[in-house]
Amino acid sequence: MTAALAPQDFVAKWRQSSLKESASKQEHFIDLCHLVGHATPAEQDPQGATFTFEAGAEKQKGGQGWADVWLKGKFGWEYKGKHADLDKAYQQLLQYREALENPPLLVVSDIERIVIHTNFTNTVKRVVTLTLDDLLTPRGLDQLRDVFNNPNAFKSSQTPAQVTQKAAQEFARLAEQLRLYGVAPQPAAHFLIRILFCLFAEDVGLLPNKLFSRLVKQSWMRPGDLTKRLRELFSRMATGGYFGAEEIAHFNGGLFNDDTAFDLDSDSLNILARVSDLDWSNIEPSIFGTLFERSLDPSKRSQIGAHYTSKEDILLIVEPVLMAPLRRRWVEVQAEAREIAARRDVLVETTSVEMTSVGATSRSPLRKKREQLTNELRVLLTNFAAEIARMQVLDPACGSGNFLYVALRELLDLEKQVVLLMDELGVGHPMPTVTPAQLHGIEINAYAHELAQTTVWIGYIQWLRENGFGAPTEPILKPLHTILQMDAILANDDNGKPIEPQWFPADVIVGNPPFLGGNKVRQELGNKYVDDLFALYKDRVPAFADLVCYWFEKAREQIASGKAKRAGLLATQAIRGGVNRKVLDHIKETGDIFWAQSDRDWILEGAAVRVSMVGFDNGSELTRSLDDRPVVRINPNLTSASDLTTAHRLSENQKICFIGTKKAGAFDIDRAFARSLLEAPRNPNGRSNSDVVFPWLNGEAIVRRLPQRWLIYFGEMSKEDAALYEKPFEYVRKYIYPERQKNNEERARVKWWQPRRPATEMREAVAHLKRYIATPRVSKYRIFIWVSPETIADDGVYIFARDDDYFFGVLHSRLHELWSLRLGTALTDRPRYTPTTTFETFPFPWSPGKEPQNDPRVRAIAQAARELVEKRDQWLNPSDAAPAEIKKRTLTNLYNERPTWLDLAHKQLDDAVLDAYGWERDLSDEEILKRLLELNHQRASA
Repeated sequence: MTAALAPQDFVAKWRQSSLKESASKQEHFIDLCHLVGHATPAEQDPQGATFTFEAGAEKQKGGQGWADVWLKGKFGWEYKGKHADLDKAYQQLLQYREALENPPLLVVSDIERIVIHTNFTNTVKRVVTLTLDDLLTPRGLDQLRDVFNNPNAFKSSQTPAQVTQKAAQEFARLAEQLRLYGVAPQPAAHFLIRILFCLFAEDVGLLPNKLFSRLVKQSWMRPGDLTKRLRELFSRMATGGYFGAEEIAHFNGGLFNDDTAFDLDSDSLNILARVSDLDWSNIEPSIFGTLFERSLDPSKRSQIGAHYTSKEDILLIVEPVLMAPLRRRWVEVQAEAREIAARRDVLVETTSVEMTSVGATSRSPLRKKREQLTNELRVLLTNFAAEIARMQVLDPACGSGNFLYVALRELLDLEKQVVLLMDELGVGHPMPTVTPAQLHGIEINAYAHELAQTTVWIGYIQWLRENGFGAPTEPILKPLHTILQMDAILANDDNGKPIEPQWFPADVIVGNPPFLGGNKVRQELGNKYVDDLFALYKDRVPAFADLVCYWFEKAREQIASGKAKRAGLLATQAIRGGVNRKVLDHIKETGDIFWAQSDRDWILEGAAVRVSMVGFDNGSELTRSLDDRPVVRINPNLTSASDLTTAHRLSENQKICFIGTKKAGAFDIDRAFARSLLEAPRNPNGRSNSDVVFPWLNGEAIVRRLPQRWLIYFGEMSKEDAALYEKPFEYVRKYIYPERQKNNEERARVKWWQPRRPATEMREAVAHLKRYIATPRVSKYRIFIWVSPETIADDGVYIFARDDDYFFGVLHSRLHELWSLRLGTALTDRPRYTPTTTFETFPFPWSPGKEPQNDPRVRAIAQAARELVEKRDQWLNPSDAAPAEIKKRTLTNLYNERPTWLDLAHKQLDDAVLDAYGWERDLSDEEILKRLLELNHQRASA
């Protein structure tokens, strides 16, 4: 390590330096390392894995790193030229801090100044500036050493929640002062919300030069002057313009809809002076509204010191209900994006070599393909960002907006991940497009309604600022007409008749509806309201159910009518039993519960209570989670009878179920061309083309009526052997070889005449059979059919190497269908069969291969299976039906209609299979699954 550098020498060198940023930054940083006695990046980490210049440059397509210097777990450091705007450098670090693994410090420097911004979670942010003169002092040097060695020295002991609580307490005193002077509660609250927003705006730089605080201090001895100046300021904020020498942005948004301001006495001015000294940029929006509602609403001021619902609590619902599907989709999009980028980058290197070697023009085919892939990548990521920005969230009991704020922040955080990936892959760096306009709320309380809008806007502005994206375009506070003040469950028409209020259509409904026990509803809301409510929701919500049940029923109806997709609501634990549970029964009838917390701590009106949380939809979500455990079913009482995730793969089921071939090319051909190949003269090897031309089947063909396709299939033949089948080989060489040479997979390029996955094991398994069983990998219904052994299935089909009716019957029974639905995965609304979890775990009545063939139970299953297939075939292909009618007769349409004869045929088969297990014929789905799971465990342990 190089000897330490004296502070005087460091300061003297850099005070007189006039080098530009690019020429000075690395030398300046190395000198800093010498100044504090720390190893340089090259000395400490020659590979640049944890301490490096230009962090992430190798990943960024433009060559620019995420930070000029990065020390893992300590800091990201960005340089600018002398006298440059360091705030822009800080904004850049904020945009890329996730890519830098969120270091505790974000440092910016212009040679003469080092500005240290803290980046700790759940602490008030601090900013420390070190000048050249500071580095001549022991304290300044110690602080610089702490940047390298002890970032926690900069960590504030105060949390945003503490700042927010302190601010709320002070505002409660202000509200009380206005009340004493006779100002009505609602106008007083509106005035105070304006003041708190002004305090926030000046601390985030939206109001210039601490303008509001200066007004307060200048008016200390003349309170009347403050009222006049505030009216003038509010007017300027409504439209934009000049306030004295200061230019004021256009805020509007309804908060500054007039210039009303109230006189404040000296005590109130003292309170304002104190709150002006707080750092309002650090308030926590997830609790902001709740605490300030208590401050402003006279009926809730007794709760000011009580507990509040935290952001972490709110995320318990927002994450599984709103974010989980988006995150699953994001995983897929990322994988696809990186795969496209990898193919493009191979072309980038190839194009570079091509242009160097032969002087290719900029419009060479490789360059065009590279541009196409870049555009494809951009469209993929832009479309997913747009998908996030289209998400509509409704909280039908939004209170002061904490659920809406948390939802907004999660959507913004996810979109930022998309923005960062776009930048990393070199397809642009757009601004986030998620906005508060995606949020919808319903709230009956006037204080909470107004605070909800302010909470959302403060949270949005704060997120933009904290992530390096500046401020909203003007008007900064756009009206949020999507947050309404109204009753969410009961309204009246023009004639006074009770009607159901209309809720906004939304993708997701989340919230914390009011908890009011059935016995207290009439007492709190009055006889007329309750009588109207009971009449309006008769036969949907039982009389005297808890009030929260009406929100559950409304949300269920929104989903059932297609006006929402998912919902996640809170209720007291009473939702699990008695009359309250009827609303969950109803949810199960028209959809399903996919997520629940049966027993959880919560805060209700400042007091700790136990609650249940329920996430539900139309039944399309096939994964289930109860109390943070994966389950196969969530019952209306928020329990789950059987956990099928404990099922074991059974060795007895191995080598029976196979996936079909993967073509990776246009090997499938139409009937006419196949016939011409099959009728062609024998080949030079004396063999017919029937050796390599076979009927072909995909999953779609099983459930729909499609023209027969054929397949050129060379399996694992050598090129020499395949070439002896002259016409099929020449077809493949002409049409498949060119495309295969573009494939990133080496095997696909080298063995271009073979399927990507020949599935030889599958072909061998069925070769000796007279037929085999097939089912689509993805299908609305779990349907099985018989297939001739010469037919080759593709990878959209799973085949079973059995040709007996008994085995077919068990597969097509209700028992196996239930098992496969619960243990399979989901693709939108189409269940996906997964052999390892669905077939290889399924316990047959007897171990496969050990069935007693002469047992009457085996024969009964075989007979029922034969009759089902015969009846289906007769329906699919009636001899006297017109061609137009035949075209409509598909297995999908048949099972959509499910005529009585089909139901009876399946009932006969199901009964025969239940008899084979020795079980009763009237078992519930859960009891069947429970017994199958027990049998699975027995077989696995045998």
